Amino acid sequence: MTPGGGSGPVKDCEYSQISTHSSSSPMESPHKKKKSVPKRKWEVFPGRNKFFCNGRIMMARQTGVFYLTLVLILVTSGLFFAFDCPYLSEKITPAIPAIGGILFFFVMGTLLRTSFSDPGVLPRATPDEAADLERQIGNTEDIANGCSSGGYRPPPRTKEVIINGQTVKLKYCFTCKIFRPPRASHCSLCDNCVERFDHHCPWVGNCVGKRNYRFFYMFILSLSFLTVFIFAFVITHVILRSQQTGFLNALKDSPASVLEAVVCFFSVWSIVGLSGFHTYLISSNQTTNEDIKGSWSNKRGKENYNPYSYGNIFTNCCAALCGPLSPSLIDRRGFIQPDTPQLTGPSNGITMYGATQSQSNMAAATPLLQSEPSITSEELPLPGKTSLSGPCATLTLGQPTPPSSMPNLTSDSGLTDIIPLKEEHEGHQFLTPEEAPSPPGMLPSGSPMAHSRTMHVLSLASQDSLHEDSVRGLVKLSSV
Repeated sequence: MTPGGGSGPVKDCEYSQISTHSSSSPMESPHKKKKSVPKRKWEVFPGRNKFFCNGRIMMARQTGVFYLTLVLILVTSGLFFAFDCPYLSEKITPAIPAIGGILFFFVMGTLLRTSFSDPGVLPRATPDEAADLERQIGNTEDIANGCSSGGYRPPPRTKEVIINGQTVKLKYCFTCKIFRPPRASHCSLCDNCVERFDHHCPWVGNCVGKRNYRFFYMFILSLSFLTVFIFAFVITHVILRSQQTGFLNALKDSPASVLEAVVCFFSVWSIVGLSGFHTYLISSNQTTNEDIKGSWSNKRGKENYNPYSYGNIFTNCCAALCGPLSPSLIDRRGFIQPDTPQLTGPSNGITMYGATQSQSNMAAATPLLQSEPSITSEELPLPGKTSLSGPCATLTLGQPTPPSSMPNLTSDSGLTDIIPLKEEHEGHQFLTPEEAPSPPGMLPSGSPMAHSRTMHVLSLASQDSLHEDSVRGLVKLSSV
């Protein structure tokens, strides 16, 4: 109903809903539904590693020496292909740059495969597993000190297993909270237990273990061939030029060859020596860690031998280089499941505490639970008129209908039959709120507080079920 003096019939109105976009409540912001993006497991990986390409690439944190290796290979090979290969392909054979290119791509492929892969990291124990194992270890210490009354003896800090007749000790890792399997060791730089741990190689920027050892061996072996190849043909290039223009002029004409020869000369010895050492380890089926510690040395005892060796060099090489590649034991790209659900607020813009999801959904689907009609300053009832500013007849599909006892408010005729207006009943004398006498003990009718109290009574009458008897009773009371 619009404000102003008029005698028109009461118009229909619709249910009013609280805006879902309202942000006026200061208590609403802490309980807004937060879209929590699930994290990948590599983002919270406990080891000291770096991940790239959304967890697909795994490296150690100390990668400075790896970049040095990459630069040395790229610069030396690039100078060789740019300054030596054109002359050698013309004077000797075009097969030289072709063979050099094959070796170069093989070296780069095996290097990246070794550096960017999981070396065989063992997953750490879950909190429940770690707590149970620590409890067992504590009980073991109590038993050793004579403080335990039970007969149960949990596993000690070291276990002994028999492998091909040889006793092998399994050590307990205090960081990963697990008993390391045979041939596994904890890398102090990466802070991970690695299966069949060989060593941590800073030149490749990663640990060398069960899952990347074969690629590491092929990398150093192919790099040895490439270094010898470049060094030999650089010397050949210098000799051929020196036969034509002299040795000093040959060095002046090709300064890049001098740089290549120096780099290859100082690196070939270490690379070739490392390749020979690992060839020996593969042929005897040992790791660098085992060889340095002398785990299978005869000095420890006459009966001490390597239980992992097949007794044949060819079989040992095939087992290390051609055997099946074990899968990764860590789920780097998996999602972390949230432990506790996020606190979400209702969808109607009102802060609710302790409300369940079903209750908030019911409140969102029921307009009667969302809205409370109120009289604004623009819809104040005029004297002598009854105002309805609450929920009325318009209902949409899927919304609750008013009770059957509520009179039909969809037509003007129904409203005029229930609420007699002043113009249609001229014989009756209606009193305005200001003219109505106030009961004893209440405020005078002319005061502003009495006016607001009368307004509040009218608004409550519009919010109720609007029964015919209650409305007629209000009209009779005002006429008295």
